[in-house]
Amino acid sequence: MTTSVLPEETADRFAAARQVADAVLFEGYVLYPYRASAAKNQLRWQFGVLVPPHWGAGSAEHSFQRTECLMEPRSGARLSAELRFLRAQRRTVQRRCADGGFETVAELELPDRVLVPWDEGVEERVTLVADISKLTGEGVTVPFNRPAREETEQVHDADGQLVGRLVRHSAEIDGRVRLTASELDGPYAAFRLTATVENTSTWQPDETEADRAAALPRSLVGAHLLLGLSAGAFVSMTDPPEWARGAVAACRNEHVWPVLAGESGRADVVLSAPIILEDHPAIAPESPGALYDALEIDEILALRTAALTDEEKREARGTDPRAAEVIELADTMPPEVLERLHGAVRALREVTGPGPAAPDDLAPEVPGVRPDTPWWDPESDRSVDPVRDRITVDGRSVGAGSRVLLRPGLRRTDAQDLFLQGRTAHVEAVLHDVDGGVHLAVTVEGDPGVDIRREQGRFLYFQPDEVAPLEDA
Repeated sequence: MTTSVLPEETADRFAAARQVADAVLFEGYVLYPYRASAAKNQLRWQFGVLVPPHWGAGSAEHSFQRTECLMEPRSGARLSAELRFLRAQRRTVQRRCADGGFETVAELELPDRVLVPWDEGVEERVTLVADISKLTGEGVTVPFNRPAREETEQVHDADGQLVGRLVRHSAEIDGRVRLTASELDGPYAAFRLTATVENTSTWQPDETEADRAAALPRSLVGAHLLLGLSAGAFVSMTDPPEWARGAVAACRNEHVWPVLAGESGRADVVLSAPIILEDHPAIAPESPGALYDALEIDEILALRTAALTDEEKREARGTDPRAAEVIELADTMPPEVLERLHGAVRALREVTGPGPAAPDDLAPEVPGVRPDTPWWDPESDRSVDPVRDRITVDGRSVGAGSRVLLRPGLRRTDAQDLFLQGRTAHVEAVLHDVDGGVHLAVTVEGDPGVDIRREQGRFLYFQPDEVAPLEDA
């Protein structure tokens, strides 16, 4: 039996996993600072883009995804599959003319927003339910089609006067989902499930439509699969049982990775996503809402968004309804909600007394230090003083108060060091680690927050061969 309507129980289990799936679907949809004119938003839709085959042949993107995982279905079990993706809908802006007609413009200014051309994302779903017995052999293939369409939305000013309209164009999309299953050899009643999602569009680019922007409206964006068993369980691909390790290693996943999803402790739902996740991924309960830029920390992103100028917020509101929601979220977030983003403790254990003492033979021996003195206690060794200690760099004495030129070495991999190359800094302290290494704590000259950094002890740290001494001020 094959249907396209999800059973109610499976739909509920998918709903529990869909919060994470939504984060996958909208990852990179609109990036801070949420304005269409921002350079970051000129290249969107980074993950799970299945392009038309004739365009993808010469690009770094692909026209298909392949998921393989193991499952242990019970007798009479059915497999439910839900493909989800975004359809890029191209929006143009038109102003109403004096004669009642409309002309296409680069922007349309309103009191609270500035409307500009933009590619919106419309969620699409393709569902399939099949008996496990139907998946063996040729399996089950479900083709789908989304026809081209055009829609208009009238735009009114604060007085209710018609001042323009938005015209949305959607190109035709064709694709198919194919599910097959093969029983594994051995005593275990397990199957290898293969799920393939393909963009089957016949569109071919011409000389005027050879770039990625032309292919996106005909692509499946953020494509991912939810898979569910009515009875039985999937096998974890990241932590399989010993008997399944060989079969898991033989699975071939292309452009996606399947993980157990939904409620922790259950194994009847899998999310196959174009982003590598752990089993049972979850959204942090402190997260106040979708910010669409998952590469950022919620607290920093919310603070940065709230700090945008009024003009920047007007443009962001006109970029997209979802961008407008982010602006509203940042502007109205209560202090107690923002405070929760500052950090959270996920697990605690009760301590009812002192812990077990460490064996004497494990206590490190530090010359000149009593055995009952913690070796990490700075008061235990008066031979070091971060404020007064000095070292020799390029034949010159360097210590607290010295000026140095920063020249980060190859060992440092932080991309932000590029901005520090050639900057001048003040040495705040000379630090010695337990391995005998030396580090210089510095503050950068011209940093407006230097007083706060000193007060909080938040310095930048460099090794001696990453600085060059300068004349002191």
